[in-house]
Amino acid sequence: MEKNSLSYIEVVYRVLENWYMKFAELTPKLVVGILVFSFFLFTSKYLSQIAVKLFHKFFPKSKKESSLVTLIGVFRFLIMIMGSFIALEIMGFSGFLWKFIGSLGVAGVIAGVALKDLVSSIFSGMLIGIDKAFKVGDYVSIGANSGTVQEIGFLTTKIISDDGKKVYIPNQVIFNSPFSNITASPQRKIILNFEIPADEDISKAQKGILAVVKNLEDVDRLDTAEVIFTDLKQGVFNLQAKFWIKVGSNIVHVKDEAFLKIKQRLDADSILLVTPTSISISQPVGDGEKEA
Repeated sequence: MEKNSLSYIEVVYRVLENWYMKFAELTPKLVVGILVFSFFLFTSKYLSQIAVKLFHKFFPKSKKESSLVTLIGVFRFLIMIMGSFIALEIMGFSGFLWKFIGSLGVAGVIAGVALKDLVSSIFSGMLIGIDKAFKVGDYVSIGANSGTVQEIGFLTTKIISDDGKKVYIPNQVIFNSPFSNITASPQRKIILNFEIPADEDISKAQKGILAVVKNLEDVDRLDTAEVIFTDLKQGVFNLQAKFWIKVGSNIVHVKDEAFLKIKQRLDADSILLVTPTSISISQPVGDGEKEA
């Protein structure tokens, strides 16, 4: 009985001794690995700044378009990942890590499908930050929503709509569909559409509307103001008035004044107006124009 007890103690002793020897052999690698990881941890900020400078050197156009904070964050994350893999390789745990990652393959596919929209919104948020298509405080039009940007988050962009509601728009939606940054184009063009019966004096109506437009207080580029015929359907002429307004002018007030004075002019000329059918506003992009 004593002999069996002694043999059990000896087995335990040998196991502990074996663990101790392996730990002793691994200790230098652990120390070096921790030091390497610490080096990347404390220098990632400066290394990422150097990486961003090199990035801007090879891609100079991106310097004006990219967000410095976002780029530094991306490079810092990549540097930390690289440092972690190097440290694990030194400590001899890389094989275990790859096996662990491999075992998560199926789970990763399932999670990828389930979280596809979430991941897409996160990356879209990062790309919006890099592209700087708009910033906090800009007035934008995204799909059916228009308002002032309050916050650009990882998952959603929050805007305050014209009626004061806070609207949450997924970044994925913004990145995958056209949108307009109204603030980016300080000068605006107003387009007013009218319908006038064909039996009225159309030429007189055209000249009268143009005269009213050119006499509006906030109209700019008077030589470019125009009133043109765009369509004739079922005995009704469609007239379109186009004119630029001065930078900083209140669009709502200009439209209000234009409609009131045009209606008064047409009434004075005894010309019937069927109805104003639509209003659209456009802003210049480069040398051309883009309707919002």
